[in-house]
Amino acid sequence: MSDTQHLKQTPIQDRHVALGAKMVPFAGFNMPVQYTGIIDEHHAVRNRAGLFDVSHMGEVRVTGDRALDFVQKLISNDASTLIDGKALYTVMCKPDGGIVDDLLVYRLAADDYLLVINASNIDGDIAWMRASNDVGATLTDESDATGLLALQGPAAFDVLTAATGYDASYLSFYHFDAVTDGTVLGLSNVIISRTGYTGEPGVEIYCRAEDTGTIWDALMSVADQFGMQPTGLGARDTLRLESGYCLYGNDISLETNPLEAGLGWVTKLAKPAFNGRETLAALKEAGLERKLVGFVVNEKGIPRGGYEIQNGDGETIGQVTSGTQSPVLSKGIGMGYVKNVPEYTTPGSVLHVAARGRTFAVTVVKPPFHK
Repeated sequence: MSDTQHLKQTPIQDRHVALGAKMVPFAGFNMPVQYTGIIDEHHAVRNRAGLFDVSHMGEVRVTGDRALDFVQKLISNDASTLIDGKALYTVMCKPDGGIVDDLLVYRLAADDYLLVINASNIDGDIAWMRASNDVGATLTDESDATGLLALQGPAAFDVLTAATGYDASYLSFYHFDAVTDGTVLGLSNVIISRTGYTGEPGVEIYCRAEDTGTIWDALMSVADQFGMQPTGLGARDTLRLESGYCLYGNDISLETNPLEAGLGWVTKLAKPAFNGRETLAALKEAGLERKLVGFVVNEKGIPRGGYEIQNGDGETIGQVTSGTQSPVLSKGIGMGYVKNVPEYTTPGSVLHVAARGRTFAVTVVKPPFHK
């Protein structure tokens, strides 16, 4: 039996195969990495629209009278600020401050929350959630029953309206609509969310797994009208990196904490106790030893994860966590942790990346890189 036969499939793998997508193993799934090419798909999202199948992501429902209490203990951000129809970005940490995962939290009702987690972490995340559930909230893994499409780009709202009749342009960033009346292609249990991972306007569409194909086909039926393209994981990575978004397993992990990763804005130390709060408060008080910075390459060279970052004297001061050739800038960009001193972390600082026997200069910048 081949390795691919052991991989999970999203509900619309047949569509990807029919479109000639290059399929690769990712987080236990057989996923499309590209269709026409990463650069082509990247520019489609930046200039028009792209459609991603991200049904591999995990979804966990938290319900019951103590649902909010559980979510508040679990995450670093403050879920008490949510109202029905609003979402937030956050992380959940271990007691030592290490990041278990980054996630989205949706409030469907006062006693009903949807947590969206990374595909590679589903089993570990759910185990951590269950171990943290000392208040009696009800946790339900809905990952396999849920399909998820991301429609991203300047034309995304026009594509959605033309394909489904639903106008999502009224939604504010990080707000959503739980559509249950069949007004989206006659389907029930659809969530249209003004969220994304590309730095462009757009929506993420949650549905029952068996309805994923119906929505995908409707969106693809108007693709030529708007120049929309099916888009794979390759462009998803270059888009998120150009926008300065962290990727779990690269830029954040159990070995990093949200403060040093630049995620202090989702770490509300003033709220009631949550996992890792005491450690994070102590780290903030003592001062961080390192910091995640973004940088643009000044000469020929592409930074890659694991490459050393050096100062002008050739001393190692950190390590690259993510890097690529920016399709918009046509030069290398990256992120990495460096010692937390102003001469290394201030925008405009010149550092060096060591790779394969040579070094190349980089300039620290504040993402997003492409803007």
